Amino acid sequence: MRVREKDDRGVVQSVVLFLGVSVLSGALAAGLAIPFAGLAGFTTEKTSDTLQDLPQQFDEVPLKQKSTILAADGSLIATLAEQNRVPVKLSQVAPIMQKAIVAIEDDRFYEHGALDLKGTLRALLQNKSSGGIQQGGSSITQQYVKVSLVEKAKTPEEVAEATADTYQRKVAELRYAIAVEKEYSKNEILEKYLNLANFGDGAWGIQAAAQHYFSVNASQLTLPQAALLAGLVKNPTGYDPTNNPTRAKERRDVVIKRMLELKVISATQANSALKTPVIDFAKVRPNKLGCANGPYPFYCEYVVSQLEDNPAFGKTKTDRANFLKTAGLTVRTSLDPKIQKAAQHSIDVHSKATDSAIAAITIVEPGTGLVKAMVQSKPYGGKKNQTSYNYNVEKSYPGGYGGFQNGSTMKAFTIAAAIQKGFPLNYKINAPNQIDLSGKKFSTCNGTTSDPDYTPSNSTQNVPEPTMIQAAQKSTNTYFLLLSQQTGLCPIAKIAASLGMYDAQTGDAQTARPLDQVVSMTLGVGYVTPLQLSSAYAAFAARGMYCTPWLVTTIKNAAGKSIATRGADCKQALAPEVADGVNAVLHQVMQKGGTGAKLNFGKSDLAGKTGTITENKAVWYAGYSTKLAAASVVADASLPYRNLIGQTLGGKKMYDASGSGTAGPLWQTAMQGALQGYPTTRFTAPSDTISRGNVKDLPFVNGMNPDDAANKLRQAGFDVEIAPGTVNSEETAGTVAYTSPRQRDGAPEGSKVTIFVSNGSQQNQPNTTKPPNTTKPPGTPTTINPNCPPWNPKYPNCGGRGHG
Repeated sequence: MRVREKDDRGVVQSVVLFLGVSVLSGALAAGLAIPFAGLAGFTTEKTSDTLQDLPQQFDEVPLKQKSTILAADGSLIATLAEQNRVPVKLSQVAPIMQKAIVAIEDDRFYEHGALDLKGTLRALLQNKSSGGIQQGGSSITQQYVKVSLVEKAKTPEEVAEATADTYQRKVAELRYAIAVEKEYSKNEILEKYLNLANFGDGAWGIQAAAQHYFSVNASQLTLPQAALLAGLVKNPTGYDPTNNPTRAKERRDVVIKRMLELKVISATQANSALKTPVIDFAKVRPNKLGCANGPYPFYCEYVVSQLEDNPAFGKTKTDRANFLKTAGLTVRTSLDPKIQKAAQHSIDVHSKATDSAIAAITIVEPGTGLVKAMVQSKPYGGKKNQTSYNYNVEKSYPGGYGGFQNGSTMKAFTIAAAIQKGFPLNYKINAPNQIDLSGKKFSTCNGTTSDPDYTPSNSTQNVPEPTMIQAAQKSTNTYFLLLSQQTGLCPIAKIAASLGMYDAQTGDAQTARPLDQVVSMTLGVGYVTPLQLSSAYAAFAARGMYCTPWLVTTIKNAAGKSIATRGADCKQALAPEVADGVNAVLHQVMQKGGTGAKLNFGKSDLAGKTGTITENKAVWYAGYSTKLAAASVVADASLPYRNLIGQTLGGKKMYDASGSGTAGPLWQTAMQGALQGYPTTRFTAPSDTISRGNVKDLPFVNGMNPDDAANKLRQAGFDVEIAPGTVNSEETAGTVAYTSPRQRDGAPEGSKVTIFVSNGSQQNQPNTTKPPNTTKPPGTPTTINPNCPPWNPKYPNCGGRGHG
């Protein structure tokens, strides 16, 4: 077959051809399936008017190309596509494939112009003699135009118009074909056609078809493979070898015999090809399009939702969704398959899809916000024990569950607020097992709040007057409630908000309602997600640097050119010294005596906090090293929410539910695997100022009249409260027994000091206590030098627990 390039084809020939066809249009249309009745009254003048209305040029349709979403290492997460297509150059298509498509579709393709008049007349005669449509008269150029017009159609009506068997459509198609032949060479037209054509079973274009049916590239196609694909374009559904191999073989063999007839191949080649099985099902590569068919569907859908919110991809969400499926983008994400595998392993070890409770884990990187892993116990799908809900993300995303109440993980923000206000790490508060806060006022950003009937209690045992570290270790509710009263709820709320905490049931970071400032705020408030909590705790690990979750790292268009996308979005939300103090406190939670002690592992410093909500409906563990931060949750996700005790996790009935014992093992297993290969790291030790706090000396008021003592303390700059009732003391009954915090410890200026009144029960008894500066409640670490906090390794003679 002779290749005739565009330079040696004249415009005159095309015009003459077009006029000739216009004259014969009635007869040709009738022979090519348009009834004679359809042309009744169609005059030459009317034809001329119709032709004048047709466009003088053909605008090439942009190829709809699949977009790919990749993990951080370049591995495939998902393919997004309306049509699975990978465009290639004609030089990348096997010559035998080029010959096969030309042989069966338009064997005179390289010899005629836009219209193959000889082929058209042959089709006319064949169709007339058979009384029906046995042959089409369209050239490859005309077929390219027709398929292009269908591709351009955006509505069912436009598709119907582009495929209608009407005189007007066929003349318009020919006019377009002439324009195409003027613009492009034959090889260029063939390349465009091969890339645009539908090859059935979701494969569009020759490269996608070769990969789908044979697991080879278009350049590697053999004769029998090429013949099969060439035969498919006539009826991609009817000749689909994966659904109808018999019809597919019959059609393939027609192509092979036609190639032999045209002497494109030899008899030996034809016979060998005819004996070849039509398809090897083991080599068929499924067209797994969309997130649901990828390895990480929940993470993938969350990425897609963020991309669909990007105005750079279209004016409306529908436009953006269409752009993502047709623009041939390559989207690289933050997901680390190694860390994702470690998190998934934890889910597999500690939970089952059949459990009545759900489990979820998110892992992020401190200092960047990169979301490294996102897993959950219920797999993606609509069947039993499957779900389309992503339990790790906010509700504003269409599949987001919207989080769970976060329990005592909120205490970390109270710790940060206290340190920020100058409270020392060994700050003591008298924290009995139960306290009555009914009607007690707590300051907020807009005034005060109170609860008319609130008598909270502790769920763990602790010393009567714990330090902040001891209270964190045991998660002492009454301590942190009283501490939050002293700091005020506004600083806690502001810190939490600056670290990405908001009510995930009500929107995203820009639109959601902030966490409520209520009396019980420090014990858990609102609904938060594992993604939020891991990102917030990551800010502590990054010495106060909060980074919004970062999923999409790079985007490239079909040409390989980068498209602008945001990088790390980080801000210094907490002073580094304050974050160091938080790390020191939460580090002790994972040391001996802490609720997270059993979860500690390895040589790196770790810090964390448990969380359990009312009636054990959800339990949490959030923790971190300087390299990774993770949050795990186990919860009831089916309304009405029930106590986890009695539900199943890991296929077993739960007889207890806690942050450390239930959610903690999920966190531990995930982080052990995730941190493999990372170097040993340490937290930065807090400064002496942070350790000691910005405290002011308390006046000595023991033995004074309580009202006089209160006035003296107020004059010194403190807020004062006289506790109801009396306590055992050596002081005279009715006078001040002691204050909380104690006079020897001091307190930040403006903080609350509680006066306890003596009942005189120990008056005149032998004094067996040690001098004031060395007295300590049972369980309180010894601190001889006020400059040496009990957790700091810089002071080996302090007698407290070591930092490591």
